[in-house]
Amino acid sequence: MTQSINITFDNNKVLPIVFGEQNSNLTLLEKHTGVAIASRGNIVSISGDAEGVHIAKSILNTLYVKAKKGYAIGREEVEDELRFASAQLSKKPEGKNGKKNGKEPQADLSTMHDGEITIKTRKKVIIPRSPLQQEYLQNLMTRDLTLATGPAGTGKTYLAVAAAVQKYLNHEVERIILSRPAVEAGEKIGFLPGDMAAKLDPYLRPLYDALFDMMPQEQITKLMEIGEIEIAPLGFMRGRTLSNSFVILDEAQNTTPTQMKMFLTRLGIGSRMAITGDLSQIDLPKRETSGLSDALEKLNNVEEIKIIQFSKKDVVRHPLAAKIVSAYEQFGEEERGEEKGSDSWV
Repeated sequence: MTQSINITFDNNKVLPIVFGEQNSNLTLLEKHTGVAIASRGNIVSISGDAEGVHIAKSILNTLYVKAKKGYAIGREEVEDELRFASAQLSKKPEGKNGKKNGKEPQADLSTMHDGEITIKTRKKVIIPRSPLQQEYLQNLMTRDLTLATGPAGTGKTYLAVAAAVQKYLNHEVERIILSRPAVEAGEKIGFLPGDMAAKLDPYLRPLYDALFDMMPQEQITKLMEIGEIEIAPLGFMRGRTLSNSFVILDEAQNTTPTQMKMFLTRLGIGSRMAITGDLSQIDLPKRETSGLSDALEKLNNVEEIKIIQFSKKDVVRHPLAAKIVSAYEQFGEEERGEEKGSDSWV
């Protein structure tokens, strides 16, 4: 069913930000929703399939509100809103025979940002960029233990660090502790230059990068000197009780079950813990069980623990990154199929 509507905005000075350079945001919206969008002054006309019109209208209204608040609006923001809208549409209510009063039911897209958490650090404002990121961030802020798995580019580590910084700045925790297993991913650390700290630094660098994106470097250096921010290899956690801290274990797929159990039992009073990893990038020796995989199986039914499983649909980096993840997943499935076929001959 074709539909045409007009939206009137009260501040046409903001509209160029919403529309993008040479109307690039509108073009992207048209491509993904299948509608035609035209503007004249502060009036925007949308025509096309009823559902597409419904989505485009909701997204334009959301982008307009964000632009009025001073947010930059570009391709990433439009794609984020399309992700939220898609998730809401997948949950839309159905009437009798999937229809109501002879019309296709429409999701209430006005609720798609309900409960959204915004994190304000010293250097930037961080908001969820997909429905699952929103759920993940809500759990990081409210639960004592959250596990997140999924491919690179889904924001697992970045949002965990953002939540830790927010909790620290709000004086809800006294320390931030970031850790990674120092597992060789095809490189030998023994041949790297410098002492042990220098050899391990490359493994911990992504955690530094996330911190530097949210706090001034001089502040981070000072907090590390007094021990309120600690970045250390997993082996340094043994024997400790981590109280009143926000503790993050990154690259957890490269832990052994023994290491994972050791880390999980470090959780002390007043602390929160986040564990992140990508089970498609395990660098452990062959036939060695991943501690993350083992934990997901054993902790799945513990009510107080939340497990978030991201997929390639949640990749929020360059659009090509999602296609790369998809290509590698497909190749991996083919390889596993070949292995199963060869096993049958044994």
